Amino acid sequence: MAASSMHRVVVPYRAGASRILARKTAPEFSKQCAAGVDVFLSHRGADTKSSVAGLLYDRLVQMNVRPFLDNRSMAPGEKLYESIDAGIRQCRVGVAIFSQRYCDSVFCLHELAMMVESNKKLIPVFCDVKPSELVVRGDATVHSPEDLRRYNRAIQEAKHIVGLNFDTKNGNWSELLSRTANIVLKCLEKETRSISEVCMHK
Repeated sequence: MAASSMHRVVVPYRAGASRILARKTAPEFSKQCAAGVDVFLSHRGADTKSSVAGLLYDRLVQMNVRPFLDNRSMAPGEKLYESIDAGIRQCRVGVAIFSQRYCDSVFCLHELAMMVESNKKLIPVFCDVKPSELVVRGDATVHSPEDLRRYNRAIQEAKHIVGLNFDTKNGNWSELLSRTANIVLKCLEKETRSISEVCMHK
């Protein structure tokens, strides 16, 4: 998940990838995060940035929903890790766009784990991949034992959530975007009603 001008580099565990992600939590927010984030789009940029993720972002904006997508929501000079973590903390719904190489990225795994651990409403979209094919790759030289547990727990959680399955070669793109965007909108409306009801009874 990186803009064309921002290339992700997989940091080996020996270099402290997990600790780097954990340290970068200072309250430095992008302009969009300051304005609020409704839905966070987690995706593997090499697989889906110019297709599913980018098109879904545009559809959500047209529906007056505030999505977070790294190359659309961040300005040059902003810190990638801090802005992504801030977007996840603020979002109310997370969309995980799983693809064949999603689990190869420590950043994607971190985003998924953070959404699960934050109890965000999660909507899985399985693009050219089956839930059973999602496997965390890498050993102790890549991930710490703690991170491996976090990532595997998040993947297992996602596997047991009803999601959308899509074949990028033969599927109906318009239907996928409409269904996903409408599900996001319904989730947001439901949460808004729940919050309103809680406030009314205070």
